[in-house]
Order: sequence, then C-alpha cells, then structure tokens
Amino acid sequence: MLENIRLSFIGIWSHKMRSLLTMLGIIIGIAAIIAIVSTIKGTNDQIKNQIIGSGNNAVVVQLYEGSAAIDPQYSQIPASFLPVSDDLLKQIEDLSEVDAATLIKQRNIYQGVFHGAVSLQNGLVTGIDEKYTDVYPYHAIRGRMLSGRDFDGTRKSAVLDTTAAEKLFSGQNPVGLTIEISGEPFVIVGVVQMDDAYVPDIETISDYYNYKYSSGGGGRVFIPIKTWPVIYRYDEPEMVALKASRTEAMTQAGNKTADILNNAAGISENSDTNIKYKSPDLLQQAKNLQDLSAATNRQLIWIASISLLVGGIGVMNIMLVSVSERTREIGLKKALGARKRRIMGQFLTEAAVLTSFGGILGVLLGIGLAQVVSRISETPVAISIPAIILSVLFSMGVGILFGLLPSIQAANLNPIDALRRE
Repeated sequence: MLENIRLSFIGIWSHKMRSLLTMLGIIIGIAAIIAIVSTIKGTNDQIKNQIIGSGNNAVVVQLYEGSAAIDPQYSQIPASFLPVSDDLLKQIEDLSEVDAATLIKQRNIYQGVFHGAVSLQNGLVTGIDEKYTDVYPYHAIRGRMLSGRDFDGTRKSAVLDTTAAEKLFSGQNPVGLTIEISGEPFVIVGVVQMDDAYVPDIETISDYYNYKYSSGGGGRVFIPIKTWPVIYRYDEPEMVALKASRTEAMTQAGNKTADILNNAAGISENSDTNIKYKSPDLLQQAKNLQDLSAATNRQLIWIASISLLVGGIGVMNIMLVSVSERTREIGLKKALGARKRRIMGQFLTEAAVLTSFGGILGVLLGIGLAQVVSRISETPVAISIPAIILSVLFSMGVGILFGLLPSIQAANLNPIDALRRE
C-alpha cells in the first residue's frame, strides 16, 4: 500500500498540470460544499444567539393572554393570580433543571424616566430582588449593584445599564445623581453591564424593533422590587426569571415553572381562561427558523455536489489515459508475475490519492471562500470539522468509485498484447 501511494505521488508530480486540471472539479465541489455548510452553521448559530441571547440560559415565565404576553399597563389581571410566595419560589428553585430563580417586575417605558429635561426613550424599568444577579450576570463598572440596604423597601435607589447611563447623562458619571421615574426621585447608586455582554445581530428593521422594544435596547433601569408600588401598581404580577442548568433544559425548566404557578392560581389545562403563565420555547423558535431554510440549504449542497460528479468523470477520463500510456509497464509487471489484484490496487490508489489531495485543497479553498463571503455579505460563518473530514473522505470515495473502471481495464490487459503495443 505504501509503495502504491509513493508511486501515485510520483505519477501526480510527473504530470503536474494534468493532475491539477483533473483535480479542479473535485477542488471546486469540495470548496463550494465547505463554504455552504460553514455559512449554514454560522447562520444557525446566529439565529440561536438572536433568540436565546448570550448563552446564560435565562428563561422568563410570565402571564400570557392567549399567545401575547400581558402588559400590566393596559390589561386587567384576574384576582386569582396572587404574588409568588416564598414557598412557590422554593419549589421552582428545587427543580433539577433550574440553577437559580428570581422574581422581577418589568415595564416598557416611553419618556417615563427623566434626568432634568432628558428622557430615556424606549427602555425598560425592571424591579429586581437580591437574587437577580444569580440569573443575569451583571456587574458594576461604576458605583455598586443594588444590595441588601436597598431591598428593604425604604430606599429609592436605582442602577442603570451602560446604555441608559449614556443616554441620560452623556458620559457624565451618574453615581450619586438623581433621576425621576413616573415623577418619583431615585438616586443612582451604580452603572452595570452584563458579563460578556451580548451584542445582537441586527440585520433588518424587524430585528431592530424586536431588540429595542422587547429586550431593553433603549436602556435598562433597575430598582428594588419592593419600591415598585411607589411608581406603579402594587398588585402587578411578577415574572419569574430562571437560570436553566443547561441550554437544552431551558424549555423544560420554563414549562415546569409555568405549571407550578398555574396550579397555584387554580389554572389547569382544561380551564376556560386564556390567561395563564407561559414560557416562550426559545429553542423551538430557533429550530423553526433554522428548519425554514433547511430545504434551500440542501438544494445548494446538491448543486455543489454536481461539481464532484464532473470531477469524478474527469478522474475516470484521466485514469483511462494513464492506463493507455502505461500499457507496456502493466504488461511487463504481469509478465513478471504481478496479479490482477496488485495492478488494480495500484491504479485505485492513484485515483484515491489524486482526489484526496484535491479534497484537501478544496477544504482550504472552501474555508477561505467562506471567510470572503462572510466579509462581503456580513454573514457569520462557523467552520464545521465533521464537514471537513466527511468532505475529504467523500473525495477519496469519488476517486475509488470513478477509478474502478480504469483499474479493472488495466488489470485485465493481456500481458503479451500489452508488451507488443508501441
């Protein structure tokens, strides 16, 4: 086998231009497949990041009316939905899929937060408790995070994220200064940002508005949850924010938490009311979007695979030429006692080496092509190691498949006729 591989490289090197042209179809086909697969994988990762976020496995369970989350500013909440008790929160924290849980209240705001004449446009006001940072990894970059002194309900303290701080204070250090929320003064005790802050992929106007209005894209203001009744309704229902033990457990953690809260409110699957606690299935949303383009992606791969077929035909053609050129060599080997299996193995190995080398060059070209496409179209790419390995193995298989006919022809040559041929 090693001798056959050595002879194959000698044959390829002795006909460099012909070998390169023969490999061209394989190189182009593999490069196209690697570029397409890398773009698909990068796009799928982008979709997952857009929906799931920074990878902190956070899930929010809140009241829904039908398929839409209830906005407490405009909706009447049934009396059966009482505040989440410590016992219920303990049940949620004891779920195997949950690492941490916290209660929050949240409102979208439009010109509801002011510093002097400057207002915070399209941000979020979030009431939090002392467990909030167990779910969302915020840390203070100025001042401090809300602490035990703030959570006793007697201090009107607030923390801003970096976006809100910049919009309200334009680079000035806001710590110690005052903002107004619905006309009530709150003292800024810190500016925070999330660890490894997630920057969303915003490519369309829809992405922009989804992030800006639903994710606090206009900035976040955090206040102690016990001070919430000072500025808003005291009976607003809480949301439960969870940190799932792993990404794959997010859906299950959200569903189990929703079941606990609904049971406590006397809501079952058969209840007539369409108001109940729900958790968005983020993983399913990501999967649905990924599956949406799956058919198109498969078609692109099949189209790229045509190049491999063309390349395989080129390999078969050049191997037939090689058999014709080396007829006397084959006849001499057979006259000296070489078996058919040995002759066939030599030509199959040469075809496999030729296409494998082309596959490796195609992989390198595909990686480079994926990076070029990423820069030009600003589409993310993620190189798939399994795709690289499969591509090289597939190119080797193409060589063996299309080299089979020339190898059989060489092995079946009559030694006397082969030696007689000029």
